[in-house]
Amino acid sequence: MTIATSRRTDVDPRVLMVTPRYTPFVGGVESHVMQVAPRLAKAGVEVTVLTTDPVGSLPERERLDGVDIRRVRSWPTNSDYHFAPQLFKLIVGGSWDLVHVQSYHTFVAPLAMAAALKASIPYVVTFHGGGHSSRFRNLLRRPQRALLRPLLLRAQRLIAVARFETELYGRELGLPRELFVVIPNGSDLGVVSSGESSPQPALIASVGRLERYKGHQRILAAFPHIVRRRREARLWIAGSGPYEPVLRRMAERLEVADAVEIRSVPTADRERMARELSKAALVVLLSEFETQPLAALEAAALGKRLLVADSSGLRELAENGLARAIPLKSAPGDVAAAVLEELDRPIDRRAVKLPTWDECAEALLDLYHSVTRVEP
Repeated sequence: MTIATSRRTDVDPRVLMVTPRYTPFVGGVESHVMQVAPRLAKAGVEVTVLTTDPVGSLPERERLDGVDIRRVRSWPTNSDYHFAPQLFKLIVGGSWDLVHVQSYHTFVAPLAMAAALKASIPYVVTFHGGGHSSRFRNLLRRPQRALLRPLLLRAQRLIAVARFETELYGRELGLPRELFVVIPNGSDLGVVSSGESSPQPALIASVGRLERYKGHQRILAAFPHIVRRRREARLWIAGSGPYEPVLRRMAERLEVADAVEIRSVPTADRERMARELSKAALVVLLSEFETQPLAALEAAALGKRLLVADSSGLRELAENGLARAIPLKSAPGDVAAAVLEELDRPIDRRAVKLPTWDECAEALLDLYHSVTRVEP
């Protein structure tokens, strides 16, 4: 970690990082916080992660990797609304220099921002915009952001992990451009030696949690067209989640189940993920909505060809030359044609320089100092 003790000072801020979920839960926001919080702690920041426990069985207090973790009970148990009224009391009663709100999608964000205002603590918000498999929930996103606008306006900074978020939310909510700062996610998946894992010329990897909006069904629908042209083709759907039974039934119905593997890699095992992903000839992500997808960034860092949907943050990857984008609603035959073209294309072995988690944590540390007026 390059920001370690070289940045430590006697005046580093005390930061409360509020996130709907944290380890042992997994997901994009959870991964982001698990990467930056320990790095900031090692750099000298006193970091406390305040999160929720929807099941009531996790430790209320814990210390991991130099980070203090506080958990409060949330309801309902089987939903991601995360209504946790005890959050307000803990934030107001604490002695923090800064509150960092991670993600706006649940009741955690407005509670945390309102509590910070009540306690006169400056706060920043990272949007972590994302999709959802429920069309109703997706329809609620815009009015939800509109209701949050008064609280967002009172933030010291609004952090976007991709440029499109600043344009989208700034235009939609009439938020001043100077409130925004872009701090991308990192992509430290690791380096794989050529002897550890050899690419398989016709292996396609579709990476991401198994939810409908992630779009695994789009590459699966195209796969019969692909195997007609490339009989050796194989599809690895890399993830876990509630959509798995649907995908398995779909593979059976399309008569391609023998060539399709649905298997996840533990989120914490980055070396294994690097080895597994290095075997793929092509990585696809045909999701309806992504901000700055870690899976796609990590694939690009490994030099993989990327085929993505022309949507949200995925479009930005294509604009930056890291991926090829196709229309989200492409017909299965058109998806197959794009896949086959990418499989036949010569590999571009130029190194891809992507942001690291150290750089992400460094940028957050600079932001914390500027907001709290504590100079390193």
